[in-house]
Amino acid sequence: MARRKIKQTDGASAIAAVKASDLASADQDVLATACRYLLEELAERSPGNSVEVRVPPFGATQCIEGPRHTRGTPPNTVEMSPAVWFGLATGSITWSQALAEAKVSASGTRADLSQVLPLI
Repeated sequence: MARRKIKQTDGASAIAAVKASDLASADQDVLATACRYLLEELAERSPGNSVEVRVPPFGATQCIEGPRHTRGTPPNTVEMSPAVWFGLATGSITWSQALAEAKVSASGTRADLSQVLPLI
């Protein structure tokens, strides 16, 4: 299990600040902290190494139990913008809605995050 880098109080504060603002005009440093904290939360709640979730340029994490990859691009990859990740993790957008609207790039048999989202 990965060690947290962002304190719970800092993460919760960043999430609250982003929720209180218009996401498009949110402070990028605060949004980055919120996204990274939510990635850490995903890895904490769904430990494993079979799926890589990428939120460029803010971060990435590995999660979900299953086969581990060691080199190159993992076979199960999910990538999205920070705004979409924040929405999925906080429940303002559903996994199926994000897929239907092509807001998420998901490849691999384990790349369905509908069972682990939202986080809060």
